[in-house]
This record gives sequence, C-alpha cells and structure tokens, in this order.
Amino acid sequence: MATETETRTRTEGEQDDDAGPFKRWVSGSISQPGRAYRPMFWLVTIFFLVTTLFPFYWLLMVALTPEGQLQDVLFTPNGFNPGVFVEIFQILPFHRYMFNSFVIATVTTAFVLVVASLAGYVFGRLRFPGKSPLMLLVLLVSFFPPAAFFIPLNDLFNANIDILEPVLSNGSLYNTPYALVIPMSALFMPLAIFILTTFYSQIPDGLEDAARVEGTTRLGALFRVIIPLSAPGVATAGVLTFIGVYNEFFFSFLMTDGQPQNWAPVLQGILGFQGQYQTLYNAMAAASIVAVLPMAILVVVAQEKIVSGLTAGGLKE
Repeated sequence: MATETETRTRTEGEQDDDAGPFKRWVSGSISQPGRAYRPMFWLVTIFFLVTTLFPFYWLLMVALTPEGQLQDVLFTPNGFNPGVFVEIFQILPFHRYMFNSFVIATVTTAFVLVVASLAGYVFGRLRFPGKSPLMLLVLLVSFFPPAAFFIPLNDLFNANIDILEPVLSNGSLYNTPYALVIPMSALFMPLAIFILTTFYSQIPDGLEDAARVEGTTRLGALFRVIIPLSAPGVATAGVLTFIGVYNEFFFSFLMTDGQPQNWAPVLQGILGFQGQYQTLYNAMAAASIVAVLPMAILVVVAQEKIVSGLTAGGLKE
C-alpha cells in the first residue's frame, strides 16, 4: 500500500505534467532559483553591452577610419589610421582644453566639498528652528534647469565691475574660470549637501562627544572625526561633482568664446574639429575617446574606494 507521502508526490508530478511550460518554468525557478538568476544575469549583461559599450566601440571604429572613408563603417573600420590620436593634439591644442576642464572641475569640486561639509554638519548634527524648510529650500535650487540662471548670470558676468579690476584686466568675469566655477558650484552644491547631510547624521554622537572632551572644537571634530568616518559619502559627492563639471557644456559654451587660452573646456575642443566647410569626424571621435578615458579611470578607482569604505565601516561597526 502506497504511503501518503508517495501519493502526494505522485499527485504533484501528475499536476506538473498537466501544467503548461510557463507554469513548469515558474515552479522550477521557485525550487531552483539559479535557473531564473542565470538567464536574467545574461540578459542584463547583454543589454548593458549593447546599449553602453557598443557606442564606444563604434566611436573607436570611426576614429580609426581615415577621413573620407566613413560611409561604410559599422563593426570594423574602413581602413586603419591610429595616428589620429596624435593628430588631434597637432590640429588643435587639445591638451590645453583638457587641462582647462581638469582645473575647473578640481577647483569646483574642492569648493563644493568644503562648503557642503560645513552645511551638511549643520543640517545633519545640529538642531535649530526652521531646519527642515531651509533644507527643502536648498534642494529646490537643484530642481531648476541651468538655463533659468543664464540671463542674470550672463548680464552679471559681462558687466564691468570696478572692484574686480585689480584682479581681472577689464573687471569682467567673461572668458575667465570664475564664470564656470561659480554657476557650477551653485548647481552641484545642493546635491552634495544632501549626500553629506545623510552621512553625517548617521555618525554616533558619542564619537564626536569624545573628541570634544579631548578639547577639539566643532570644526576640528568635523575634519578629524566626522569626515573620515563619512569617507564614502565625501567620495561620492566629490566624484559626482567632478564628473558633472568636467562634462559641462551649457555654461562653458555661453561664458567663453571657445578659445583654449580663455579657459574653454574639453567639449569646446571636441567641437573645434567642426569647421565651416569641413568636419573631421574621425578627429572628433578620437578626441571624445581621449577626453572620456580619464573619467572612466576615475569612476573605476572611485568605485573601489567607495565599496572598500563601506565595507570597512561595516566591519568597524
């Protein structure tokens, strides 16, 4: 006589035979999750490769194809011209454009992190009336499109300001790095403040109190205790700000005349290969690859730092 367990097993097997293929796949995925995870992993990977990496591959194919032979480029270059990566520095002073972007992005990031750290400490660790409305007001700045600030900033930066004449030749901010650092700092400041406020508020009060007992001021506790323990948040805010400023185009196109000596950034240099009667598409593609490589390296390095910082913080806890 069959036991109750055998009868139940036989009944379930008969039901599986009667079920459709989709229902059997769902039942198998529940009992063996690996059967569902593996196809999903490969599907996401293929989608990422096609939508993200293939455009860079196609850009490389365009860069390696000699000028005048771009009509049949898709999966392989129509010819082979690796010298274009050297020619972009000969046609234009492209290194100067990259230098301008690095300087502007570095100065902006440093300024944003310093001010956002102070503001994040106030919003994250202090209590005062009107704290939530003021934080909301700061975040509202990031909701406005950059074009909304252009007209007043353009009038201000093109005006001759007497107090700036000892520093600037004509007292105008146009064609100076300040015309890019100031608006970019204002646009990325709310995001950095929000990120750092979240991290600073999670630091236990006892750690700061211990530093205060030892004679450290609030400012000293911020830079000696709070910021080191919030390294992942500081790194995230810094990387996002640096990449955003490095890739900025709107204000750089309107606040400079596109000349490298006037602090035009790297995107202006890429557009410099587009002339009135001819456009060097292979040079533009090569310049784009050269310009994006430092940012790709920065993202990889920063990702490791952020993950290692989160892991170290979790182990310390």
